[in-house]
Amino acid sequence: MRRDLDRRILALAVPALGALVAEPLFVLVDSAMVGHLGTAELAGLTLASTLLVTAVGLFVFLAYATTASVGRLLGAGQERRAIASGVDGMWLALVVGVIVAAAGILAAPWAITSLGGTGEVHAHGVTYLRTSLPGLPGMLVVLAATGVLRGMLDTRTPLVVAGVGALANAAINALFIYGFGWGIGGSGAGTAVVQLAMGGVLAWRVARGARARGVPLTPSLGGLGQGLRDGAPLFLRTLTLRAAILVTVATAATLGDVPLAAHQVVNSLWGFAAFALDALAIAAQALVGRALGAADAGQARAVLRRTLQWGAGAGAALGVVLAVLAVPLSTVFSGDGDVRRAATAGILVIAVAMPLAGLVFVLDGVLIGAGDGRFLAWAGVVSLVAYLPFVLLVRAVAPRAADGTGSDAVAVVWLWVAFAVVFMIARGLATYLRSRGQRWLVLGAR
Repeated sequence: MRRDLDRRILALAVPALGALVAEPLFVLVDSAMVGHLGTAELAGLTLASTLLVTAVGLFVFLAYATTASVGRLLGAGQERRAIASGVDGMWLALVVGVIVAAAGILAAPWAITSLGGTGEVHAHGVTYLRTSLPGLPGMLVVLAATGVLRGMLDTRTPLVVAGVGALANAAINALFIYGFGWGIGGSGAGTAVVQLAMGGVLAWRVARGARARGVPLTPSLGGLGQGLRDGAPLFLRTLTLRAAILVTVATAATLGDVPLAAHQVVNSLWGFAAFALDALAIAAQALVGRALGAADAGQARAVLRRTLQWGAGAGAALGVVLAVLAVPLSTVFSGDGDVRRAATAGILVIAVAMPLAGLVFVLDGVLIGAGDGRFLAWAGVVSLVAYLPFVLLVRAVAPRAADGTGSDAVAVVWLWVAFAVVFMIARGLATYLRSRGQRWLVLGAR
């Protein structure tokens, strides 16, 4: 039975990996290219990309809630209802994406200033934010459509689209940045073009499946309302996570340009590794949703146990890779020696924290798949409250450049110990205790 479960987990997790790393891979490519334009450009990208990833992350419920809903309904044998809920989710994603993108373009200067951007860093941050935001509706549609396909246990289609998108993003960005000489604005525009194309392809794939099953492609008010109700707790949960990230990057901005640029390097790698580990959480979401929809609590427990083992092991493996490649990775992202040294120190911190991260992400995935959004929302609030004193302590006492040689690296280490260790322990403790109980094991279609 374990071998069969392992095969099912890997059949979902491996393809899901490609789709999950699409957005952080875009940031990695953008960071590598923009980093060679200059430290100010990389620091500006740090602020703008933090806001963009936050915007996408806040609405990740469009994927998570849809995966859980579609999986549970299919487990209960209600295929047409499952697909209809996915179609409504994509419409919701499109509407939300257009509204948020328009508001973000108008508020870009204020948003960059609020994170501590000044002078050249501010100008570059605003430029990147405004040129990349038009792609946000496409990225949110990607989330919703991917959620539908994951709920149907199809992670291969998002993998193919994400892989082609990543290659296209690198090529188009290189053309826009260096070929056309658009600088950091070319990076944002290239990413937006690719995101819109990816959203269109995945929406077409889901629409084709819906037509084959006789499911209408027009949205229903009831379905949109249900999507908002299901997603609201996950939105709050994600809001607490993004608040922690924003506080962290704002703290990095107070430490100086070098720590801020180094933080972007470490944060990009953390995002890439985190989404890679989240592939196991996606497998857990889909399998737990199916098991609970079929009223099989024992199978749901089995998925929990096995995916936790996979999460710890995958995290340890990723940590070893990051530790070994810490120096060359920092060199890829910057030509500034001070930035490289500080980034290397931060990469070593996240390498140590990877096994913990693997456990935390899997626990999140299991509870999301179970539809336990309300608990996750309140757990997120508690975790954020527990984290704030530590990050504020770093802001108050971490060394600055004027304190002496190596102080930039020490400051980055302090910051990432607070986020990757303290904050993750707070998150993991709450979800682990919940998983030990019975209240998340709600059976049936709901």
